[in-house]
Amino acid sequence: MKSLFYYMSVTLKYPLILVHGIAAKDNTLFWGRIPSVLKRSGVNVFWGNMDSWGNIETNAQSLQKSVDAVLNQTGASKVNIIAHSKGGIDARYLISSLGYANKIASLTTVSTPHRGVEIVDYILGFKQIQTPLARKIAEFLAKLYGDKAPNPYGATIDLSTKSMKEFNLKNPDSTDVYYCSCCAVLKNSFDDLSYFLTYNYIKKVAGHNDGIISAQSAEWGENFYLIHGASHAEIVDIKRKSISGLNIPGEYMKMVEDLISKGF
Repeated sequence: MKSLFYYMSVTLKYPLILVHGIAAKDNTLFWGRIPSVLKRSGVNVFWGNMDSWGNIETNAQSLQKSVDAVLNQTGASKVNIIAHSKGGIDARYLISSLGYANKIASLTTVSTPHRGVEIVDYILGFKQIQTPLARKIAEFLAKLYGDKAPNPYGATIDLSTKSMKEFNLKNPDSTDVYYCSCCAVLKNSFDDLSYFLTYNYIKKVAGHNDGIISAQSAEWGENFYLIHGASHAEIVDIKRKSISGLNIPGEYMKMVEDLISKGF
C-alpha cells in the first residue's frame, strides 16, 4: 500500500489550522515545506494568525478569530489544529476557557510544554531578568516581529512549571475534542549545537528533550510518541531539509493520516 504522503485518496473532513509558538511567524520561513506538502496532498491549510510574543490569553483570542474566519470561509462546522510549542497551550485555552470545544475536532501538539518549561524556571531565577529595564528591552525586541500585543515577559511566565500546573487545573480537556501529542528529542547535545547548553541542562533535570521542551512535559492526550533526532526548531522544518534521516513534512503527513483514520 502506498503511503498517503504520496497519494491521498481521502483527505481531512475538517480544515487544518497550523499554530506556531513563541518567536515564530505564520510563513514558510518558519514552517518550511510543511504547508506546501500538506496542500499538495489535498489538505485545506490555514494559519492561526497569532502574535509571536503574545501571552496565552491574547493569543487564544487571536486564534478564536482565525477559527471563526476559517469556519465562515469554508462552511465547515469544525477545524483541526496542529500546534507547535506554546501554540498548543494557546489552543487549549481557546478550547477550555473560551468555550470553543464544539468548534475544534482535534488538537495535535508538537513539542508543547503542557507541564511547563524547565529552562524557564531556571531563567526566572535570575533577578536581572525581572527588572523594568529588562522587560522594556524584551518588549522592544518583540515589536520587531510586528506583534499587535507583545508581552514577552508574560508569555515566558506563562510557561513556568508552576504556572502550567495552575493552567492545567483551570483548563481540563474537553471530551468533545481528540487530543494527541508528540515531541522531538535530540539524540545528544551535538545533534543541534544551538541547543547544546539547554539540552544538557534539561537532560539533567527532566530527561529526554528537544533542547527546549522535555518529553515528560510534552506528553498529552490519547496518543503520544517521540520523534528522534530533531530539535525544537528543526521539527517545524525551519532548515528545509532532512534531519537525522527524518523527512519533517512526512512527519506532519503522519499526523494527518492519524486524523483521517479517526474521521476528522
